[in-house]
Amino acid sequence: MTQPQILSVLLVAGMMAAFLWGRLRYDIVAMLALLLSVLLGLVPAADAFKGFSDDIVIIVGSALVLSAAVARSRIIERLFSKLGSGLTSTQLQVPLLVFVVAVMSAIIKNIGALAMMLPIAYQLARKSGKSPSVFLMPMAFASLLGGIVTLVGTSPNVIVARVRQELGGEPFRMFDFAPVGIVVAVAGCIFLSLGYRLLPRDRRGAVSLDQAIDIKDYLTEAKLGEKSPLAGKTVADLKAIGGEAIEIVSILRNERRVQAPLPDASLKAGDILLLRGDAAVLERVVAEGGLDLAGKDRPTQKDDALDPDRIAEAIIGPDSTLIGQSAGDIALHSRFGVNMIAISRSGERFSQRLRDIRLRAGDIVVIQGDEKLLPEKLSELGLLPLADRLVPLGSTRRVVLTVTIVLAAIIALAAGLAPVPLVFFAAAVLLIAFRCVPLREAYHSIDAPILLMLAALIPVSDSLRTTGATDLFASWLAMIGGGLPGWASVALILVAAMAVTPFLNNAATVLVMAPIGAGFAKNLGYNPDAFLMAVAIGAACDFLTPIGHQCNTLVMGPGGYRFSDYARLGAPLSLLVILLAVPMILLVWPLK
Repeated sequence: MTQPQILSVLLVAGMMAAFLWGRLRYDIVAMLALLLSVLLGLVPAADAFKGFSDDIVIIVGSALVLSAAVARSRIIERLFSKLGSGLTSTQLQVPLLVFVVAVMSAIIKNIGALAMMLPIAYQLARKSGKSPSVFLMPMAFASLLGGIVTLVGTSPNVIVARVRQELGGEPFRMFDFAPVGIVVAVAGCIFLSLGYRLLPRDRRGAVSLDQAIDIKDYLTEAKLGEKSPLAGKTVADLKAIGGEAIEIVSILRNERRVQAPLPDASLKAGDILLLRGDAAVLERVVAEGGLDLAGKDRPTQKDDALDPDRIAEAIIGPDSTLIGQSAGDIALHSRFGVNMIAISRSGERFSQRLRDIRLRAGDIVVIQGDEKLLPEKLSELGLLPLADRLVPLGSTRRVVLTVTIVLAAIIALAAGLAPVPLVFFAAAVLLIAFRCVPLREAYHSIDAPILLMLAALIPVSDSLRTTGATDLFASWLAMIGGGLPGWASVALILVAAMAVTPFLNNAATVLVMAPIGAGFAKNLGYNPDAFLMAVAIGAACDFLTPIGHQCNTLVMGPGGYRFSDYARLGAPLSLLVILLAVPMILLVWPLK
């Protein structure tokens, strides 16, 4: 080995050790590795930042915005609530959660799909009196399986497609991964539907801040508009949306109040409804019922606001100017430019309209206002922000527009109408421009550490190629695999990618392993496509540790899992993936 090759290998090995050590965050490790590679002369100074202009950074960042917009639309939750409403046993709940997450992960990035379904899992766990640990790890593994089905499901697929293009071929298209991915994903989900019993039953997840301060008794006021699908329907139809978790306190119609209306009471356009429940249920009823929250006709937005209708959950402090007054008395909107859209008071159930409730110290209120002015107004009113958490009540959702843009992007990708980065970027920009996702939420959804890591690792991993180290490794692998049949060579690359992923991160694994796999195939005289597919599947399927993929890390705390728990369910699943993926890869992507 030459000195540059030795240095590049030592640098990548040291980076892997630092990832495993875990004392420094992965993005910091990657950026330090980039600086060191420049100092050692492995990466020319002029190429140090080429990763920041790489298409993969645009694709991954844009995909995260798409996931946030789909999550905000709640279209998946609506579909799932209809499917899962009658399922009460774990034997039915686990398969449904697993397959739904897998299907979603094929459409949007797997971490986004998993995040969207976690609240559903928590709800099912609470209703059935089970620990969420029964559901969470199978769901995380299902999200990884679903991600291998399409180009957009997981970052390794996108990176492998780019590597194939750099090797002189066409990049993999949207559904090139599907023939292998569907077989592996379906078989894996069937295993998870039964294999969840391998998990320890005594795991109890940590209580999150949101759970600790969960408030289930908000009162809000909404108007039934002319275009509402509930116009002409009954109270029972409204309750069908929120179930037992929603209470219709009263209906106000032409100055007449109907207290605690019966299920067959009719609903008419113009009715004002007083609704009680937790924020998520109220938001679902308002969104699906086409209702207008109190204050919606009183705009609070200012020019150039990132989020003109930001929602804050706050407690009325002991010195608040609101104590002893109602929102109507103090003219909250005209004087302060904010709207009170919900209120909760421990031990008391309101029957008055929001504007007429006399406020007390300790009341919890949901305030809507311009994001630039809201902190100042909260302080001025003596309101203490309860927590930095999402309160969905009152958020604007453009479901049809979101679905249209996302479907258009998928069709454009499948048909090859435009380059992948351009399609993703255009979809993300349109979703933001049409406020399907607020700008603040879009920026929050972009995982900056992952993007920085990718941008820094691209030139670092490329140093293995430019110094000739990848060709050397490929020749060594060819020596090892030279006497092996073709299927064993593909299996070797697949297992190697699986083994490296827990220590190097799945995206980084592809950047390192894909050129090695392609070189290995070339030395053996094989078509590199099968080996690139093996790298993509191996890098995407880390079922043995909580550190190789964000999905696994995401469920560790909430599920109360230990490091060793992952291998109990993940080891047999990994073996199943290897046994199915290798023959399927060879069937779909012949070696010659």
